[in-house]
Amino acid sequence: MSAHQREADRSAASGRDAWGVLMVAAQKSHGGAYRRLLGELSEWLSRYFRRRLPAGDVDDAVQEALMAIHRRRHTFDPRYPLGPWVAAIAKHKWVDQLRRSAGRSTAELSDDLAVGDHESAITSATVLAGLLEQLRPEQARGIMLVKVQGFSIQDASQQTGLSESAIKMNIHRGLGSLTSFIEKSDDLD
Repeated sequence: MSAHQREADRSAASGRDAWGVLMVAAQKSHGGAYRRLLGELSEWLSRYFRRRLPAGDVDDAVQEALMAIHRRRHTFDPRYPLGPWVAAIAKHKWVDQLRRSAGRSTAELSDDLAVGDHESAITSATVLAGLLEQLRPEQARGIMLVKVQGFSIQDASQQTGLSESAIKMNIHRGLGSLTSFIEKSDDLD
C-alpha cells in the first residue's frame, strides 16, 4: 500500500475527509473526481474484503459495494465524513456475500481438482464467530439463522421457540451491537 493510499484511508476515517471532497465534486457532475473516488474506493474495498471473504468472492463483493455506492451517492451528506458511510455499505455487502456463500450447494468434486488456499474463508469465519460471541446467545442465533444461513423469520422462530417479533428484535439489536463493535475496531485501513 502506498503512502498516498494510507493517507487517503486516514483522511477518510478522520475529519480531513478527502473522499468526501471527491464525492461532493462527483455529486456536482465532476466526472474526473468521481472516477478518482471510485478508483480509490475500489482499492480500499479490495483490501477490506480480502481480509473477510474467500478470494473467489472478493471481486464480486467489491463490484456490489461500488454499485451500491453509485446508486446511493445522492444520499451522501457532505456534513459527515465519507469513510464511515462507505464502511457501512461495505459491511452490508460483506454480510450479503456471507449469506450467499452459506446458501451455495456443495456438489461432489473430482479428486484431481487443485485445492486452493482457504485462509481467507477461515479468517472470515473466525472473525464472524468472534463477533457473534460478543452478542447475547439469542441475538447471535437469530443473526446466524436469518442473516447468514438465509432462514425466514418464521422458520427461525420455529427453530428457536421464540416469537417472530423476538427474533426480529434480537437481530436488530445484535446487528446494532455488531456495527458498534466493527466501528470501534481499527480495521478501517
